[in-house]
Amino acid sequence: MNKRELAGKQVGEIGFGCMNVSHAYSGKLSEADAISLMQKAFDAGMDHFDTAALYGFGANEVVVGKAIKDFRQDILLASKCGMTGVNGKRVIDGHPKTLHATLDTALKSLQTDYIDLYYLHRIDPDVPVEESVGALGEAVKAGKIGAVGLSEVSADTLARAHKEHPIAALQTEYSLWTRNAEIAVLDACKSMNIAFVGFSPLARGFLSNTFSDVSELEPKDIRCGMPRFQGENWQANRKLYAAFAKLAEQAGCTPAQLAIKWVLAQGEFIHALPGTRIEAHMLENIAASTIEVSGDILTAADALINYQTVQGPRYPAAAQGDIDTEEF
Repeated sequence: MNKRELAGKQVGEIGFGCMNVSHAYSGKLSEADAISLMQKAFDAGMDHFDTAALYGFGANEVVVGKAIKDFRQDILLASKCGMTGVNGKRVIDGHPKTLHATLDTALKSLQTDYIDLYYLHRIDPDVPVEESVGALGEAVKAGKIGAVGLSEVSADTLARAHKEHPIAALQTEYSLWTRNAEIAVLDACKSMNIAFVGFSPLARGFLSNTFSDVSELEPKDIRCGMPRFQGENWQANRKLYAAFAKLAEQAGCTPAQLAIKWVLAQGEFIHALPGTRIEAHMLENIAASTIEVSGDILTAADALINYQTVQGPRYPAAAQGDIDTEEF
């Protein structure tokens, strides 16, 4: 796999998003199957694994820790704090005391004495970002984390945080159908030499045709509540996918590979972070790094699927209220 810099390390430009195996989406894996999948991902060349305290309300970090323990020193391990599960509910809490406690739990769960890249998962509106980031800076000095990252924040918030403590990476959703980062964040990252990690480069399965209708998903799958997957929005968006699949066929690759390739083509400082529960899909994702796709195909994909052609907001109103990103 081709390499790019992230938090001071050269790692594969396509990482492994671990959320899918135990959180938010349909078809959660057993612990044994999740461990096997992550170990196979490492054997296939993936060396960037991303988890969070929120995922599985702590269970994801535990299974990731078991999966990576034999090759911990050979990977970049990323996790997140500031959003956790408390009494069965998602809670955003950016107070320093909470972040330190979450980190200590993560280190134990992940079976490691440090985390290479530790993100503030969400901004707590009740806590200045400087205060939260300052706490993570203390963790860097203590040797518990290697670098600080932010997730789902605006360019202005990024700049404020970066003055408090150097930010190594910003992670947010980025794909052909989610372009919010293009408003200001990508330029901000580039100007400040901050890596950008785009999660859901496959548009939550839309660009990989993982399912053809929301009725195929489990009732608690988060996509069931997302406007782009509902009603007339979904029907219109499916028409876009049909044309996109034809572009991938012209390129001689799969739709998923074309989607990942487009993300990576937007800048050398950008990393793609897809997640999957299926080994064949994981291998397909890895192969996207080295396939050749013409500029004409990438341009056509860009023109076909973008914020003007996709119907529906990316989050329902409640979830939208928790993020700090710019909106079109």
